[in-house]
Amino acid sequence: MIKGTPELIKDRREEIINACEKLYKTMSFKEITLKDIGNVVPFSRPTIYNYFKTKEEIFLSLFKREYDRWNEALSEILYAEDTFDKSELSKRIALSISDRTQLLKLLSMNNYDMEANSREEILYSFKISYGKSLELMEKILNRHISKMSKEDTKKFLYAFFPFMFGIYPYTSVTKKQKNAMEKAGIPYVYQSVYDLTYNCLIKLLET
Repeated sequence: MIKGTPELIKDRREEIINACEKLYKTMSFKEITLKDIGNVVPFSRPTIYNYFKTKEEIFLSLFKREYDRWNEALSEILYAEDTFDKSELSKRIALSISDRTQLLKLLSMNNYDMEANSREEILYSFKISYGKSLELMEKILNRHISKMSKEDTKKFLYAFFPFMFGIYPYTSVTKKQKNAMEKAGIPYVYQSVYDLTYNCLIKLLET
């Protein structure tokens, strides 16, 4: 059992997640170790194990926080004073995602490993935030696209959310990848997160 007040436990967890987030800006998931995270936090590395048992648990908690941040943006769309047509709604959702580069980067990783190497309590907390995103998106569609049937709403959700896993690799291409595609004769056309997401949303909402 973790010792300390709920506030201290929460603060320590946040410090560890913040350290992971800081490293993730310049290092890959594979490169980052618990030792690296321990070098950033203001307490000893063994203390980390009181809060997270694996690196994957820390990343899954960072993942959860990214969904929570996106959920705030989705809530603003849901409770906006005006209702939006398909084009305006697509713009607003696309904008909400274009601000969440780190969420998209995490989505492009191997989620199976993160979830498999995390305790059920950490996984449960993550799924709550992910489920909230699905719930908010469904409510957004019900409010702004009122003629959309339940079946079409379900099809939208299970087309759009898997689509999000592929946004980051298509919008963040390295020089090495560009060179390889050029040698392979594959034309590379840059698209922003906003453009890629908006075009997908418009297509999905037209059906």
